[in-house]
Amino acid sequence: MASTDVVYTLRLPGDLDYYDRRSILLPVDVTALEAWNIMTAEPGLFLRMAFGIRDAICALFGVKRIGGFSGTRRERVQVGERLDFFLVEHSAPDVLVLTERDRHLDVMICLSISDRVFTITSSVVIHNAFGRFYRVPVGQVHKLIVNRDLKRLQRRLEG
Repeated sequence: MASTDVVYTLRLPGDLDYYDRRSILLPVDVTALEAWNIMTAEPGLFLRMAFGIRDAICALFGVKRIGGFSGTRRERVQVGERLDFFLVEHSAPDVLVLTERDRHLDVMICLSISDRVFTITSSVVIHNAFGRFYRVPVGQVHKLIVNRDLKRLQRRLEG
């Protein structure tokens, strides 16, 4: 797998409303899409409940439901396709860039691999007061979800 330090964000980190970057060392080589498939394969009860609560509350404010992760495995994706609720903006073996954009905020998730270091970089740009309100609880839950996904990925690859 080619080594790269390319990480995509919506803006420079200092110009973002939310920025989070978390990494693990992978025990074996995988592609960014393979890592995505492993992390989203079996959304647990906590995650399904969190997405359900998110959708119920957001629907009251006219924000579209996202439904969460389907667990559907993909062998390949192309720019313009969807991985669940995310739009694929870039797809390469070592980098997968996913976005969700609406009138309240833009979210970008970049999954990147360099020398077996797998990194999830999350960036958000907020457009209005609802976006700021939304980001407060979601920012905290997001960190828990990413940490859980990274641990799951590492366990599955070690097994």
